[in-house]
Amino acid sequence: MAIDLATRKIVWERPVGTTHDMGLFKMHYDLPLPTGIFNIGGSTVTAGGMIFVGAYADDYIRAIDERNGKIVWQARLPAGGQATPAVYQGRDGREYVVIAAGGHGGLGTRNGDAVIAYALPRD
Repeated sequence: MAIDLATRKIVWERPVGTTHDMGLFKMHYDLPLPTGIFNIGGSTVTAGGMIFVGAYADDYIRAIDERNGKIVWQARLPAGGQATPAVYQGRDGREYVVIAAGGHGGLGTRNGDAVIAYALPRD
């Protein structure tokens, strides 16, 4: 959900995430229904207006357009991404998004020890 802080009105609202890795009552099965799924973790917004979230229980990191809520990119993580992604600018002037994919015991996502970086497209 995105809220315009000046008007306090909802700009867009949509479910994000699938039941790919987790369904009701923490039952694990590979049935990717686009129902939306709970998450534990934060999001990061780039200067270009992309919201990055990797906290959903289906082990994907996604880029969401802040203007309309559409998912413009996603990638599968090797474990749960219940962490806030970091964005930084490299020496080459490009923006990068980094996330720790370590899983979450309470949420029941896969455990891991990966730190993954993605380069954002130029312009």
